[in-house]
Amino acid sequence: MKKVLVTLVILCACFQLKAQPKNVKHIILIGCDGFGAYAVPDAKMPNLKQLMSTGSWSLKARCVLPSSSAVNWASMLMGAGSTEHGYTEWGSAVPEIPSVVKSSYGLFPGIFGVIRAQKPHAKTAVIYSWPGIGPLIEKEAIDFVVAGKDNDNFCADTAASIILREKPLLTFIHFDEPDGTGHNIGHRTPAYYAELENLDKRIGKIINAVKKAGIADETVIIVSADHGGTGKGHGGKSLDEVQIPWIANGPGVVKDHEIKDVIITYDTAATIAWLLGLKEPQSWRGKPVTEAFNKR
Repeated sequence: MKKVLVTLVILCACFQLKAQPKNVKHIILIGCDGFGAYAVPDAKMPNLKQLMSTGSWSLKARCVLPSSSAVNWASMLMGAGSTEHGYTEWGSAVPEIPSVVKSSYGLFPGIFGVIRAQKPHAKTAVIYSWPGIGPLIEKEAIDFVVAGKDNDNFCADTAASIILREKPLLTFIHFDEPDGTGHNIGHRTPAYYAELENLDKRIGKIINAVKKAGIADETVIIVSADHGGTGKGHGGKSLDEVQIPWIANGPGVVKDHEIKDVIITYDTAATIAWLLGLKEPQSWRGKPVTEAFNKR
């Protein structure tokens, strides 16, 4: 009997979920609309690549289908796919399929509602460029909600100001480019790569704000996207459309590490919840990307 108990204890220890990194007091999620993972190797993005070289990354993370905006921003923030949250189209403002459950905010449970329920005094912020983000977030659960009206520079500056002044527990920043350039001029074009250079400068503003706020040693930055693209569009099943970057940097993150585990965009919310020691809603399907973090 004693041998059986010892074996059970050993098995439990082996399969125990990795402990969260210590000293994570802030998380910044930077979402880049239409940023295909295919573009990263050739892009001139020194700030992003510095996050990669001093952090963990994958260029094989995947969005959910269809590879369009609202369905994937919802999945990223809500920890589940379209069959659960119900947003199924590019511009979904309400679920086309009734959400399997709803939070007290009237939406499928999202990361901001989870934070408000379990850390009611924590500050959170959302700054977004594309108006379609608005219907997907639990505004009443968020302290600072700023609609940037398709102005990414305004969003970067506003987010930097909020980080410096308020130091939120979770800040989500949505940039509308390079999606607009992808639609108007095309993916894999010189203009698309030029827009990625502008995106990198905005990411740099956020990194500098974290440093100026004195919270760099306790902030995890995650950079990802809703989808990629091909030609002048997206929504299909090609890898250019489906594969997205997923980059993590900060305390406890393994340095210069390519993540081999499968990552789906709804794993982002699960990772944030895990880092903050929060209990996930039963309706979520995401798993924390623990491979990105050092073993303890």
